[in-house]
Amino acid sequence: MRCYALLPMTTLVFLSALPQITSATDADWTGWLGPERNGWVTDFKPPTKWPAKLQKGWQVEVGTGYGSPLVAGGRVYQHARQGGDEVVWCFDLHTGKVQWHQKYGVPFKASPGGEWHGTGPKSSPVLADGRIFTMSITGDLSAWNVDSGELLWRSDYGSHFEQNRPNWGVSTSPIVDGNHVVVHFGNDNEGALVALDVATGNEIWSQGSDGPSYSSPLVAEIHDVRQIVEWNHEALVGVDSQSGRLLWRHPFPHRTHNQNMPTPAFHNGRILLGGENRGVYSLEPRLSDGVWSVKQRWSQEKVALDMSSAVVNGNLLYGLSHYSKGQFFCLDTDSGKIRWLGPGRTGQNVMFLSVPGHIVALIDSGELQMLAASGDSYKKVAAWKVADSPTWAPPVLLQHGVLVKDQQSLIYWSLAESADNSASSTR
Repeated sequence: MRCYALLPMTTLVFLSALPQITSATDADWTGWLGPERNGWVTDFKPPTKWPAKLQKGWQVEVGTGYGSPLVAGGRVYQHARQGGDEVVWCFDLHTGKVQWHQKYGVPFKASPGGEWHGTGPKSSPVLADGRIFTMSITGDLSAWNVDSGELLWRSDYGSHFEQNRPNWGVSTSPIVDGNHVVVHFGNDNEGALVALDVATGNEIWSQGSDGPSYSSPLVAEIHDVRQIVEWNHEALVGVDSQSGRLLWRHPFPHRTHNQNMPTPAFHNGRILLGGENRGVYSLEPRLSDGVWSVKQRWSQEKVALDMSSAVVNGNLLYGLSHYSKGQFFCLDTDSGKIRWLGPGRTGQNVMFLSVPGHIVALIDSGELQMLAASGDSYKKVAAWKVADSPTWAPPVLLQHGVLVKDQQSLIYWSLAESADNSASSTR
């Protein structure tokens, strides 16, 4: 495989005398919504008191895009666009210094009405088996060596479909299960959910003919069957992870401007699905005498998810309804009852994470909020301004800091002052 040319050195702003950045307790953050695709930050221990201010550790210019930063082995990986190229970056987590970066040309013109979202990649990459898999905004899946940046293979599903992307560009994020990397190729009218071999890029199975949506698949064990749960352009489906066999299908189509975008949440055997102008639903896949079916447990019409994916903490679902020009909500996952609503006009989009006792909320205005994970009332515990430009990419929360991708830059903010042992962590 051909290895692509390096870019000129990126701009780096580094502040010396930093508090400790890495920690033995930090878990790897390997893809969209984390290793389990549920937004839960493993082993994070909230401080007894959050700091009044965050200290900027380093900032690097990486380009545009909405993809999540990834963290593994003391490194940070970021997929973005600079000019006509998509770029894959690898940085040292402690210093922000470039370890390697690769680029490749990706011509793309945003469809009318979507220009303000830019032409950067919207899909989040995924790390597995010594590889980072990136999905271009035009639908090419690439595998890169995490140590060297060498291009290992690239898919060619552009030859299968006249246009290998939905109207607004690809935003679905690939997921790895065992030796399969799974992603949906195609356009609004046709496509396929495909599993490729992580080492070779060879197709293992292909399922269905529905087009992709802007949502991302997840892996779930339902009735002891490991399956890919995916909300595509036409339906929510469950697909056997090893064989690609369709297990069940629940129609929930993208029609007119009501697009299928948020990634569903999986909790206690049920799938929590929210759609633009269509409320939130609890759906339970069932298996009886070898036959699958889907039962709707409840629906809640007073809140609806647009682009923002919701997360579970305890038995509560936290999200941003696009009603009231953006409004935080908390609802009971068993009943669908709304427990509380936050103030209106919060923002157009929020990226959520979940930690013990708290919900992390990065608003597209560049404000990072810590909310109490409580069903009693909306309570903002702490808030910091972490960017001066829009923040549509997900944050990554580490024990001593947080990574934030703004319009052009990747920034590390230190949380070390908030820890009880802050004095020792700054030695």
